[in-house]
Amino acid sequence: MRQLKVLGLFIVLSLILAACGGEKIETNMSEDVIDFEFTTQDNEKLSLDDLKGKYWIADFVFTNCTTVCLPMTTNMSELQDMMEEEGLNEHVELVSFSVDPDRDTPEALKDYAESYDADLKNWTFLTGYDFETIKELSIKSFKSLLAAPPEGDDQVTHGTRFYLVNPEGEVIKNYNGVESANLHTLMDDLKKLDLE
Repeated sequence: MRQLKVLGLFIVLSLILAACGGEKIETNMSEDVIDFEFTTQDNEKLSLDDLKGKYWIADFVFTNCTTVCLPMTTNMSELQDMMEEEGLNEHVELVSFSVDPDRDTPEALKDYAESYDADLKNWTFLTGYDFETIKELSIKSFKSLLAAPPEGDDQVTHGTRFYLVNPEGEVIKNYNGVESANLHTLMDDLKKLDLE
């Protein structure tokens, strides 16, 4: 009987804490994004401060990728279309960080974006840093490993998750970016958030 009371108390406390947590979705991360200011596909600057006050979804890709970036960027494009249908594009930003900044110039990123029919009003592709800078951001803020290509190869090893970042600049959840079925989970989460 005592165990049931303890269990009941635990459940009640968990519900109270969940209600006070601010987020209306089940989260699986809690990492602050380190400060940055990078170059967009339009040769403009985008900083973490520019994204404050909005939810945003990040991923890590590169234009010369021959494997996972293809489904990831296709899925991000599909997500943007789904968000458009729900009227969410003005409330949620999409941010794709290049993990091959030497090759991925703003012009290369713009061509890449256009090849996936990206609407650049709320989807930004970033470059303009060195590899060590993006490696630090990927590992420290997103807990995503990033490794330079091995000798004689040009394929960067990087994570394949989509990351939901809250208006305070905290990564609160990650999703499989390769499997398109996960887009519905992400969309369900976005609909639960206070995006106004």
